[in-house]
Amino acid sequence: MSSVSPDKRRKMESALSQLKKYTVVVADTGDFNAIEEYKPQDATTNPSLILAAAKMPEYQHLLDQAIKYGIAKGGTEEEQVANTMDKLFVSFGLEILKKLPGRVSTEVDARLSYDKDGMLAKALKLIALYKEAGINEDRVLIKLSSTWEGIQAGKELEEKHGIHCNMTLLFSFAQAVACAEAKVTLVSAFVGRIFDWYKENTDRKSFEPHEDPGVLGVTKIYNYFKKFGYSTVVMGASFRNMGQVKALAGCDLLTISPGLLAELTQDHSTVVESLNPSPLTWRRSTWTRSLSVGSTTRTAWPWRNCLTASAFPLM
Repeated sequence: MSSVSPDKRRKMESALSQLKKYTVVVADTGDFNAIEEYKPQDATTNPSLILAAAKMPEYQHLLDQAIKYGIAKGGTEEEQVANTMDKLFVSFGLEILKKLPGRVSTEVDARLSYDKDGMLAKALKLIALYKEAGINEDRVLIKLSSTWEGIQAGKELEEKHGIHCNMTLLFSFAQAVACAEAKVTLVSAFVGRIFDWYKENTDRKSFEPHEDPGVLGVTKIYNYFKKFGYSTVVMGASFRNMGQVKALAGCDLLTISPGLLAELTQDHSTVVESLNPSPLTWRRSTWTRSLSVGSTTRTAWPWRNCLTASAFPLM
């Protein structure tokens, strides 16, 4: 009876299948078909992704239902739009949860990023809508911006309400540590946004995966969390290319767009575990390079661009 060697078996496996051995793969999409195809553990959504999915004919019924809900709730036009958006986000989340075993991340409007009370109220409302549909809060992550106000809102949601939070729009080590100190469930570190800043503000326009500043930034956060025993887990996000994804194999979670999931499915090169919680790994790499220089501008630059673009023009 013939057997296939481990090396040959690895070569036969897709990069996505190999990646799933080291990391929880999360689909960064609102497209149910993509979730069925790539079979992730969890899924993340945001207003832009929901807007893209809502434009697809097969999801028109969810948009129609949300609009009817918003109108039925009454109030001012602004309140009706807000209720419609909340219902739409939760409706997509409910459909996504039918397709996967894990959790879905639903985002609080980024325009509330500096309003702690506003974020708290919106998060509680979203969870209430999920509960009305029979979904327990354990299957939902509330996405909050990693501003000081957002981190404090996340801390309160976790401690007082048992609501798990995914801290997003995170571009710096300082933000990550503040989130971990607040004992939130998860941080989403934006690999691509850090990469974009370096491309725009330095002479370097390309990087090998393991010298990519976004990859190094997430690696530093991951190693620091493991070294000091934080319960908060790290999810790499906002990837620009497949090399960045593969360079972070072993990270707690990676949220990946359908386009890159497709590339990983077609790729059969070997994926090596780059991150793991062993002391040998973080001793070797945690302090090899500091990315703190310019962290203030690196954090502010994406904020100016993403906050104004995040409003969801539903009506």
